[in-house]
Amino acid sequence: MEKLNLNTILVVCVGNVCRSPIGERLLQTYLPDYAISSAGLNALSGHNVDPSMAESAIKHGITLKAHSARQLTQELCREHDLILVMEKKHICQLSHIAPAAQGKTFLFGHWSEQLEIHDPFHREQGFHDQVVLQLQNCTQQWRNALKKIEK
Repeated sequence: MEKLNLNTILVVCVGNVCRSPIGERLLQTYLPDYAISSAGLNALSGHNVDPSMAESAIKHGITLKAHSARQLTQELCREHDLILVMEKKHICQLSHIAPAAQGKTFLFGHWSEQLEIHDPFHREQGFHDQVVLQLQNCTQQWRNALKKIEK
């Protein structure tokens, strides 16, 4: 069996201020040999992580470095080997931006029975906490799956 060459991962949500920055940081922690970044389908370009999301991240031991939201582009999609989105509708939206990326785009919750991780933006703090836990669980599952592929 030929070994897949996956070196770069792009994590995508809508605004790039809640889910994808946390997913990015978690993957960087669990998969230190990969180059991991994030972007938004309709990014709040230049914004930091949403304060409620940052609070949840800190509660769960996730250290956030400086983050500046950025817009998803064809170029970003082309530069990455694997693209992880939060919701099924994001796969369709991404395919309009970068049709060639469809074959390498999966749900962040792919290994969790195709779990969709819903947007916590402007929701209560408990919802943000739940999203962080979902992202942690899904990150562990991606790490396990990618380790099997590497063997």
